[in-house]
Amino acid sequence: MTSGNKQPMVQFKGIFKRFGNVVAVEKMDFDIEAGSLVTLLGPSGCGKTTLLRMVAGLEEPTEGDIFIKGARINDTPIHKRNLGMIFQNYALFPHKTIFDNVAFGLKYRSVSKEQIREKVTRALEMVRLPGVENRMPSQLSGGQQQRIAMARAIVIEPDVLLMDEPLSALDENLREEMRREVDNLQQMLGVTTIFVTHDQREALSMSDKILVMKDGSKQQEGHPETVYNEPANHFVADFLGHSNFIQGEVIGIDSDHITVKIETGDVLVAKNRGGFSTGDRVEMIVRAQRFDAFRKDGFTPQEGMNSFQGRIKDRSYMGGEVSYFIELGTEREIHVISLMRTRIYNIGEEVSVQVSPHHCHLIPLE
Repeated sequence: MTSGNKQPMVQFKGIFKRFGNVVAVEKMDFDIEAGSLVTLLGPSGCGKTTLLRMVAGLEEPTEGDIFIKGARINDTPIHKRNLGMIFQNYALFPHKTIFDNVAFGLKYRSVSKEQIREKVTRALEMVRLPGVENRMPSQLSGGQQQRIAMARAIVIEPDVLLMDEPLSALDENLREEMRREVDNLQQMLGVTTIFVTHDQREALSMSDKILVMKDGSKQQEGHPETVYNEPANHFVADFLGHSNFIQGEVIGIDSDHITVKIETGDVLVAKNRGGFSTGDRVEMIVRAQRFDAFRKDGFTPQEGMNSFQGRIKDRSYMGGEVSYFIELGTEREIHVISLMRTRIYNIGEEVSVQVSPHHCHLIPLE
């Protein structure tokens, strides 16, 4: 977060964008600190790419202002915004050599031929592809082409780096490798980066801050751990990870805990983070990974824990972990994702489940 009087690198002030009768971005206010990597996260059509295109100058805001380094850029031509851009399809020129691709942005600046060669060489070394200057894009793999796109974007030493779903065309293993590559490169350069994705793992693993969007509006912004562990609403909790949603009513509050009576008549306890009163209708959010499952025989719940008795209804083996759906009765089931430990439970087997109040997060019932 920006602190004191430090000027944010990028500011959105009252940004509104309409295409005909369709509202793409709804009154957005948002600051991006210099040197940070901020992810715009949300489903297709939520407005994240439109927001990025407005920074790039490819779309104009219907209302509001965008600032970079304190200067309003609404009317600044694209080529004068000093932005690096990386897209999903790499957007390399197939008929140009790698050198000419990377040097493209420098040729429109006051840079000598000798400096261009030095800068291109350095950029290729940064993305760990030295010596490929004379090759053509078609001679490189998808991952290598993405690295060339990164080199072309950083060679101009941009004020802001814009990345629109840059890894989505890659297979999963290569995507994981490139995710680390982008993260390491961004930290090494210290360049302010706006990263657009619909992939929650990318957002959680790479970001200094996440902005979650839905239908053109901001749902929540914050540090990845905060957004994941303390979602602002049902949508954020559902979009980020596997969650259980348990409805109930607040029946007791003390300094540490809030007691909730749920639909089944059971009583559960959540950590008191404030904001609720007795009688409030609430939704308790528990991440599937936060539950612990045990054999029912001989199990004694730990003091202070929320515990359930149930039966395995369904399961999916996922390598290092197992996904269970556990039936608690005719009306309710919970989703539990358990790390592989001593055994895998069978469908129909009776189990006990427990979760700490610390991992039970309350939001108002929508």
